[in-house]
Parts: sequence; C-alpha cells; structure tokens
Amino acid sequence: MATTNSLSVSFPGFKLKLCLTLIACVIGVTSAQLSAKFYEQSCPGALATIRKGVKQAVHNEFRMGASLLRLHFHDCFVQGCDASVLLDDTDTFTGEKNSFPNANSLRGFDVIDNIKSELENMCQGVVSCADILAVAARDAVFELGGPRWEVPLGRRDSTTASLAESNSDLPAPFFDLDGLTSAFAKKNFTVQELVTLSGGHSIGLVRCRFFRKRIYNESNIDQTFAEEKQQECPFEGGDDNLSAFDSTTPFKFDNAFYKNLLQQKGLVHSDQQLFNGVNGTNSPTKDQVVSYARNMAKFKKDFAAAMLKMSMMTPLTGSDGEIRKKCSRVNPPST
Repeated sequence: MATTNSLSVSFPGFKLKLCLTLIACVIGVTSAQLSAKFYEQSCPGALATIRKGVKQAVHNEFRMGASLLRLHFHDCFVQGCDASVLLDDTDTFTGEKNSFPNANSLRGFDVIDNIKSELENMCQGVVSCADILAVAARDAVFELGGPRWEVPLGRRDSTTASLAESNSDLPAPFFDLDGLTSAFAKKNFTVQELVTLSGGHSIGLVRCRFFRKRIYNESNIDQTFAEEKQQECPFEGGDDNLSAFDSTTPFKFDNAFYKNLLQQKGLVHSDQQLFNGVNGTNSPTKDQVVSYARNMAKFKKDFAAAMLKMSMMTPLTGSDGEIRKKCSRVNPPST
C-alpha cells in the first residue's frame, strides 16, 4: 500500500504504526506490502487472465460461482489467505481437503489450476495461488450479479496446512447464533460482518445431509417450504442430494436470501438463526436481516467491504512462504 496509508512513530525499544485510513487499518502491518497494482509490471495480464478463466467457468456452470467464493472463504478461515486449502495430501503431508467441512464438498480446484497454468506460461513464478483465489472469488461474485471490490495483491503461498484448524474453525451449518458469533469473533469479525458474509448463501447449493434435521424437526420453518424440500431430501438416504440455499434466485447474487429468512425459508439451521431461533424468539441480528431484505444496495456495499477484510486475513508477504509452481503442492527443494 502507499506509504500515506500509515504513520510510523518510533519510541525507545519499539515502533508504533498508526493507521491513517480504513483500508490501512484492515490490512495491518503484516500485509503492508499488498497493493492492487502488485502485478502491474511483473505480470500485467494477470487480472484479465483470472477474470477470463472465472467468467468461462461460471458461464459453463453457474454453480461454480458459489464454489469459488466458498473456496476462498475456507482458505482464509484456516491459517489465513495463503492457499493452504489447495494443497493435496501426500505420503508425507496432510492437507485440508479431507477435513469434515471440505471432503467431497469443496469444488473449483480445477478452475484455479487451469488459471494458474495459464499464468505460469505468461509469467513463470510470479502470481501466487493465494492471490488467484482472492481475485477469483471477487470475479465469481461479480459474474452472478454481485459487487466488485478492489483486491490488494502480493500474497504468497503457504508451505503448510492445518487439518485440525480446518475441522475446528470453519462455521458449521448446524451452529446456533452463539456458535456462529464465536467462530467469526475468533477471526476478528463482528456480529454485523457475520450477518453480511452469510449473504454468500445467496448463491450455491447444499447437500441434504446438512439440512435434513431442519426440514423434518424444526418449528421456525415455513411448512410448505419444508414439505417441498422433503421431496428433494428424503428422511433416509439421499445424503448428497443438492438443494439451493436460496430457492428464489439460486444463481443470482442478490438479497433474496434475507427475504427468505423473513418468511422462515432459510434452508440450513445456521442461516435461519440470523432471524429467529427454533423457539420462535427474535434473534439479536433480526434488524440487520430486515435491513438487507429491504435494501439490496446496502447489502452489496457491506458485502464488498467484508470480503475485502476477509481477503486480508494474515497473508504471507515479502519472503514468507513461496510462489507455488502448482497450486496443489509445495515447490520441491531447490538443488
């Protein structure tokens, strides 16, 4: 970032860095080397190449937009935005792909690999997989009608992953509001940002196993809606049957997700918790849900800001980490 975004003040024994803008405060000291123009000289076609790859993938399959957004989310919530989620397991390395939230669930790896391969042909060893994930998520949301936000670049790729953190830190669809609040607070997100980022469920599909209990057992659900979903998700079997988070506009990034919550048509337990609990009591976040249901522009503006903040979670910069040659494995030792 430009040096005008922060002010360094030295005292005996330590240096204090003060934020002068909101963006600088979000980015923090550890990611001060990030810049939207990071590849302007070293790989000027990088952003256009990512955008082209995402556009093609999303137009081939609208569901892929949500898959790329989720891939970025699952990356950043574990170790920070360092592309650790892309690493394959090997005989000597355990990645995050087989954690409970990720196994047979995360998608889009081939899209990222294809973009990376093209970028390596253009600018070998320059563009990180972590940056590709961050930009691809932004472009995927935009392709489905969502907002755009400027993505500061210069992240580097991790050489490690954390299966344990992937199992423990990713918010689950069966969480109550307290559980969601704790999971997001652990990553320095406010309750308001939790409600905003939950709007990512405006797009995408979810497996029957993650909402079966809600549609058969919970009371804070529209009965006709529950019966419709029971046709897609039987009481027994069909664990991998897919249904849309937002049955109104499943592949359009809009505020219908929040409107559905007002009608008690949230598909997974954690989403409906944003509006009301299983006993019918109003949630503390109800007013924000109502606000977004009434004002799509505000939701999209807030979503862009929250996504920018998420993309800045403890990135590796400078000489930390590496620029992987292939996103699915760390680089071999230099000889």
